Formats: sequence, C-alpha cells, structure tokens
Amino acid sequence: MNKRLFRTQFNQMENIEKQVLMESLAARYDMTFLGLHTFDRWGQSCTTGIFKKDGREFVFVPGDTVTLGWEQFAVGLNQESREELEYLFREWEMERDPEEMIRESMAPVRQAAIGPMLVGRELEEINWEPVKLEDPRLRSEWLEDFRQFALTDRDSLTLAGRARFERDSDSWQVSLYHEVDYLDFQNRLQKQGFSLPTADEWAYLCGGGCRTLFPWGDGLDYSMRLRWFEDMDEDENRPYDMEEPNFFGLSIAYDPYMREVVQADRLTTCGGDGGCNICGGLGPFLGFLPCSPHCKPEVQEDKELNGDYDFYRPIIRVENHD
Repeated sequence: MNKRLFRTQFNQMENIEKQVLMESLAARYDMTFLGLHTFDRWGQSCTTGIFKKDGREFVFVPGDTVTLGWEQFAVGLNQESREELEYLFREWEMERDPEEMIRESMAPVRQAAIGPMLVGRELEEINWEPVKLEDPRLRSEWLEDFRQFALTDRDSLTLAGRARFERDSDSWQVSLYHEVDYLDFQNRLQKQGFSLPTADEWAYLCGGGCRTLFPWGDGLDYSMRLRWFEDMDEDENRPYDMEEPNFFGLSIAYDPYMREVVQADRLTTCGGDGGCNICGGLGPFLGFLPCSPHCKPEVQEDKELNGDYDFYRPIIRVENHD
C-alpha cells in the first residue's frame, strides 16, 4: 500500500503532489475530481480531495492506526454537562459516578489499523425510492389522502410503510417505501462498487482517533445549535453545528434519531439510538451520547432495515494503489 495514502505522510505532502494523487484516484474509480479543500475542526485538520460520482460527493480519507473506544475522561466533564447529569441523578434518586455510567455505553479501548477510503460525505436514505406523482404504483387511496393533505399548509405527509409526499416550493417530492433486508442491501451496494464502513472505520471517520468522549471534548458544547434541543423561532437558517463537515469533510453523527448502518454479519448501527434517550426525556447530554465515536455499536434484533431510523454512507476502500 502506498504510504502517501496514510495520514502522517499524506498531511506532509505538498498540495501539487496531493492534486496528482487525487486525480489518479478519480481516474481509477471513475469519479470527477472537484478539487482540494481544507477541513479544519475540533483540533484536527485535513487538506484532501473532493470527488463526485453518481450525484454524490465523496472525500478521500487517509488511513491511520488509531486508538478507539473509551474508558475514562481525557479532560473531564465541563461544568454544564456535570450539572445536567447531577440533576438527572437527583431526579432518579440515584448516586452514580458519571464516568462509570458513561463507560457502560462505550466500546472497549482498542488499537485499529484503518485503511484509506473514499467516503460519501452525506448520510443517505435506504428504504425510500423517489418516484413521479404519476407512478402507477401509487394507489388511488394514497393519492386521495395526499390530495386532502395538499390543501393544508403542512409540508410533509408520510403514509407509514407505503409512501411519502414532501412539499418542495411549488411542487411535491414523492417517494415509495420498500422493505429492505440488511444482507441483501450490502450485496446490492457491493454490486454497485461500494461498501459500508465497519464499526471501527466508522469510529475513525467520526472521531479521527480522538481520545475525548466527543470529537470536541469530554462534555457537550451547549453553545452549539443542537437538533431536537433548539428553539426553532430563533435564527432558523443557522445550520445545526454537528451537521457541518468535520475534519474529514463528513457530515456524521449529528442526529441521535439517525442510526448509521455499518458492515457486519448482523444488522449493526452506530451514531444514534433511534432517539430512545431523547424520547425518554434524558436531556441533551445523554440524548447525544450515542453520537460519540466511542459508543458501542448496536446490534439490532431485526434483519429488516427501518426507513425512519436507518441510513447509510457508501465508501470505497482504496487498496493496492501505487
């Protein structure tokens, strides 16, 4: 494997050299190279290539050998996070050490060798197929429900397990729902030339090898605009901070309701718990704890993917590139 594809050597390369390397990757994987971009966030930085393929944007993420998992605070909880947990413990009439409680949700500490990848920048839906409003598979009773809904000023109608209608300015985006089996989905992706990241690869893409609980530190940063905990009347157009590109240029682990499907023998997800902690009223810190790069991957009981909670990120592992 070309050493220049690994983080230490890659970060030391001149941009002209990176440009040539990225152009060769684009040619090899039939992608359009859009250019180099520097992503700098939470104390980590990477100047890397952005690519386009089949309407998706990808970034090149160099490989590395990193420590993953979590067993203790690297810095310690900030005051706001500690106060939030202490309040919950009082409500539950429970005496707990926050570090001990958090450790129960975290994967064990381990070393992992992560190879270089081309990584989809955004999460994508799995079960929904975009269709035209005239699609013959849309049943008449669904369309009648839609016609009644369209008279209201609301923007989205979901007929569970069947169809979805979303207002887009003066038109509507329509999608059909399909049952999708996890292993079948992996096979379908493979035929398209893509894979899912493994849980270790996902943890690296999310945290970059950080030793703090979150990429930005051990506590929650309450100055960030957090999905589900924000007064939407104030500055509605400001993006959710965690959704903004990270140090690899990826929008990752920003919404606890969105579980990211990873490669495994059984349906396994990272980056969210389907909103269980938030629905349980556990507050922002525990609500977003499943978004930690170190959180235990969750092995689901079902083999069917859930279109409301399960999303995916296509990757291409870069192998034997000279």
